[in-house]
Amino acid sequence: KYSCLPGGSLSVFWPRVINAEKSEFNEDQAACGKLCIRRCEFGLEEDKEWLTVCPEEFLTGHYWALFDGHGGPAAAILAANTLHSCLRRQLEAVVEGVVAAQPPMHLSGCCVCPSDPQFVEEKGIRAEDLVIGALESAFQECDDVIGRELEASGQAGGCTALVAVALQGKLYVANAGDSRAILVRRDEIRPLSSEFTPETERQRIQQLAFVYPELLAGEFTRLEFPRRLKGDDLGQKVLFRDHHMSGWSYKWVEKSDLKYPLIHGQGRQARLLGTLAVSRGLGDHQLRVLDTNIQLKPFLLSIPQVTVLDVDQLALQEEDVVVMATDGLWDVLSNEQVARLVRSFLPGNRGDPHRFSELAKMLISNTQGKEDGATEEQVSYDDVSVFVIPLHSQGQGGSDH
Repeated sequence: KYSCLPGGSLSVFWPRVINAEKSEFNEDQAACGKLCIRRCEFGLEEDKEWLTVCPEEFLTGHYWALFDGHGGPAAAILAANTLHSCLRRQLEAVVEGVVAAQPPMHLSGCCVCPSDPQFVEEKGIRAEDLVIGALESAFQECDDVIGRELEASGQAGGCTALVAVALQGKLYVANAGDSRAILVRRDEIRPLSSEFTPETERQRIQQLAFVYPELLAGEFTRLEFPRRLKGDDLGQKVLFRDHHMSGWSYKWVEKSDLKYPLIHGQGRQARLLGTLAVSRGLGDHQLRVLDTNIQLKPFLLSIPQVTVLDVDQLALQEEDVVVMATDGLWDVLSNEQVARLVRSFLPGNRGDPHRFSELAKMLISNTQGKEDGATEEQVSYDDVSVFVIPLHSQGQGGSDH
């Protein structure tokens, strides 16, 4: 199924497929459009309205976002409708610093550090630091909104979030979850995000359980073992890992080690508290381990990892693109396979004004076992959503691509 998303001056075709066309139930959501950032003017504190937002646009950028829901589509829908507004507000609060040649001393109308007026300059705060901070704050704000809205409506669920923002000649990619973005050029494949799963964040999660053991309610062990231990293993010597360990060591199995592990399974089968396959995202405020009152939210981070791509510093070609997709695509296609498909498709379709949308559709078709020689093994049974973002127009400041 394919959906056209209107986005102001930015109109992007969002190709997606729902559960390999076996269901109409869709937990993937997307949003894109033009970010219109206004300037804040600060008045005197005694003024009733000390903060005035100028009606004219001060800075513009572009925004793409993919949300992969779990436990229902509610959180993903709220995120798609909310996160861009949260981001715009956060950027408006720091826009003067984003566009300034040197960061200002008074980002909020008062001295950043009263005891040291040189604080901002000495700390070397850059414009991109302000944008990264705005993205992190926007994710947290959106997470709070989702929590309140779902509780009020009696709904539940969560979602991953992958966001790209083109601003001031740079592309900011913020990821919380297991969706992925990559840069594909003629001679380069560059990952722009990392997946956050119980496995990749094992040490952070185990350390949290070490500091706050009450979060496990005596039902789980934070220690990791190569396999699930059984009663016969009591008193035996087995390999294990704890939060402070990168490698493995040995211990004698005690009764407490037989509890269900905090992180169980490997690879795509790894689960946090036997429940969730991701360790960062939005929502899940009501999520609990089955038949218990143990909450997963304390272990989940809404703060994204942000990667900055300096587009203006690249010698861009017309076929240079960023591919953003939910995990349904990456379950069956590697970065290299996606890059090969991009490089084989775009040069031969330069005359097609819709070539980037067609490329996104072609990438999806390669996960469905239908076309282009896809084998039976290359079938995704998950929702799949894809954005293909041409960087050539971004580098030239084109706002209508």
